Amino acid sequence: MEQLIEKVMYATRWLMAPIYLGLSLALLALGVKFFQEVFTIIPVIFNMKEVDLILVVLSLIDISLVGGLLVMVMFSGYENFVSRMDIDGDSEKLGWLGKLDSNSLKNKVAASIVAISSIHLLKVFMDTQNIPNDKIMWYLLIHMTFVVSAFAMGYLDKITKDAGKKDNF
Repeated sequence: MEQLIEKVMYATRWLMAPIYLGLSLALLALGVKFFQEVFTIIPVIFNMKEVDLILVVLSLIDISLVGGLLVMVMFSGYENFVSRMDIDGDSEKLGWLGKLDSNSLKNKVAASIVAISSIHLLKVFMDTQNIPNDKIMWYLLIHMTFVVSAFAMGYLDKITKDAGKKDNF
C-alpha cells in the first residue's frame, strides 16, 4: 500500500507540466505585446519627445526581462520538478539548463523581480510631473521591499550553504 501511494504521489509531478506549458502561452502573449508597442511607435518616432521614447524603450526592456524570467521558470521548474529535458545537440542547450536548483531559481527570480521593479521605478521617476508624491513614495517602498527580500533570500541561502559545508567536514 505504501509503495502504491508513493508511486501515485511521484506521478503527480506531471500535473505541473501543463502549468509550465501554460507559461509558454504567457510568453507568447508578452511577445505580441512587445511587437504591438514597437509597431505603435514606428509611425510617430520622429515626432516623439526623447523622454517618451525612453519610456517606451524601458517598457520594451521590462517586457523582455519578464520574458526571460518566464523562460527561466518554465525550463528550470520543469527540469527540477517534472523531468529532465533531452535536448539534442549541445549548440541548442542553454548553458544554465540543468544547473539551477530550486534555491538558485528563487534567487534568480528575486533578482529579476528587483530588476523589473527598478525599470518600473525609473519609468515613474521620468514621469514624476504626472504622478502624485504619495504614489511615488509607495512605489519606492514596494521596490525597497523587493530589494530587501531578495537580499535576505540570498543571504539566507549563503548561510545555509556555508553551514552545509561545515557539516560535511
